[in-house]
Amino acid sequence: MRIRSLGVIDDAVVELSPGFTAVTGETGAGKTMVVTSLGLLLGGRADPALVRIGAKSAVVEGRIALRAGATAAIRAEEAGAELDEGALLVSRTVSAEGRSRAFLGGRSVPVGVLAELADELVAVHGQTDQQGLLRPARQREALDRYAGDAVAGPLTKYAEAYRRLRAVAGELEELTTRARERAQEADLLRFGLDEIAAVEPLAGEDVELAAEAERLGHAEALASAAALAHSALAGNPEDPESVDATTLVAGAHRALEAVRSHDPALAALAERIGEVGILLGDVAGELAGYADDLDADPLRLAAVEERRAALTGLTRKYGQDIEGVLAWAQQGAARVTELDGDDDRIGELTAERDGLRGELSALAQELTDARTEAAARFADAVTAELASLAMPHARVSFAVRQVEDAEGVEVDGRTVAYGPSGADEVELLLAPHPGAPARPIAKGASGGELSRVMLAVEVVFAGTDPVPTYLFDEVDAGVGGRAAVEIGRRLAKLAKSAQVVVVTHLPQVAAFADRQLLVEKTNDGTVTRSGVTVLEGEDRVRELSRMLAGQDDSETARAHAEELLATARAEG
Repeated sequence: MRIRSLGVIDDAVVELSPGFTAVTGETGAGKTMVVTSLGLLLGGRADPALVRIGAKSAVVEGRIALRAGATAAIRAEEAGAELDEGALLVSRTVSAEGRSRAFLGGRSVPVGVLAELADELVAVHGQTDQQGLLRPARQREALDRYAGDAVAGPLTKYAEAYRRLRAVAGELEELTTRARERAQEADLLRFGLDEIAAVEPLAGEDVELAAEAERLGHAEALASAAALAHSALAGNPEDPESVDATTLVAGAHRALEAVRSHDPALAALAERIGEVGILLGDVAGELAGYADDLDADPLRLAAVEERRAALTGLTRKYGQDIEGVLAWAQQGAARVTELDGDDDRIGELTAERDGLRGELSALAQELTDARTEAAARFADAVTAELASLAMPHARVSFAVRQVEDAEGVEVDGRTVAYGPSGADEVELLLAPHPGAPARPIAKGASGGELSRVMLAVEVVFAGTDPVPTYLFDEVDAGVGGRAAVEIGRRLAKLAKSAQVVVVTHLPQVAAFADRQLLVEKTNDGTVTRSGVTVLEGEDRVRELSRMLAGQDDSETARAHAEELLATARAEG
């Protein structure tokens, strides 16, 4: 990795060996920045506070060697990345304003892609992970991870049934708790539908009745006007001397007909006057018929107004016009049908809920059985590892029990509380020595014991679900003496099958490393490129002496450091 402008690090290159690399240095020298850098490359949260004061951005670049056909390589290529002779180039930039960018194999990618690859590449453990192991939920997750498909299979089915049960129970609760509101809504809808049905409105009826009411209300005026117009067009039989339009147009037509043969233009005008005469005759006839057919019956007018009032009562309540009233009636009828079907729906949902509860109970029991079986194997494997970590008499066990809750589901006389991951409560127990009761590790383990339990758990995982690289950030805190030597020995053994990087303050652990890196500041408080150095020979003895005695010129510390290195080499 190359790290620039991150925390106390100005510009430094960190080369990690294929086996066991120990990162050491005085407190505050920037060892943790190595862990932080790797976390950024693996999609960790970008904190702008990490950017070195005065710098515009922090940059971490890494080159990761991948095995041929590795899942991470396939995922990277699916994301558009290109491998460089089997190696994957990763870069992460964090600006002082908080913006973050990620590059994978020369291509810009979302940070989430790096996080997806992280699960396949590195297992990171530190002080916070130890605290996480104290939580029962994390302990259950660890057990499930160890159990593999035996738990993963039924857990997938259980999760699907659990989600469906939650949805069914929610819908059922809404239907039952809102029964009164639904009944009230149905009654109001039925009242409106009955009111509309009593009137029996027809589409467009309100427009037609409005026109008829207008006509009936002005019947006398309409009749008088029609009579006058007819007289003007066809003449008044009672007044022989009157002049009408039909007679005048007929006279004009006769005058032109007599001479039309002498001029085609005049002949055309004669044709048009003839057409006018025909049109006047038709209009006059229709006016006579209109006057005869005009109904001035006041009883009909009263009936029309009464019908219009009934329709107005509907439009005032249910729609802007009769079309809107009819649409409301159609929707209301559908809603009443839906509400009336709620009782049937409640019955269906109740039956489905009961069936899902039975299915969930069976799957939860399957999960409990699988976890119980895996717990015994997991505990035995971790206990065996603890024997190699200077805890030969310690015994680890798991308590797997179904949680009972008054608001749960009754099964065989017990009310079991189902959660998203089953009904089990998993608790990791530790008996540190013979005769001691097994107690939860949160209460029964010291800091050093917890560190070793954590390491033992990870070593067991390495045998069942290995990843290429393990990073431990001071998980040996609280440990010293012989236990520290055993931790170094166990990490060296783990490094035979995976890359192991350990940030440590213990010389007993660092002595077992294949490569030791020293992080040290310059006088101005920065870590430059030369501030991360590979220790070899005399330099490594001097650093181990400092770690042992706080000073690098102690002959006793030097002898002890050389002894530690000799022991580690002999066992390696």
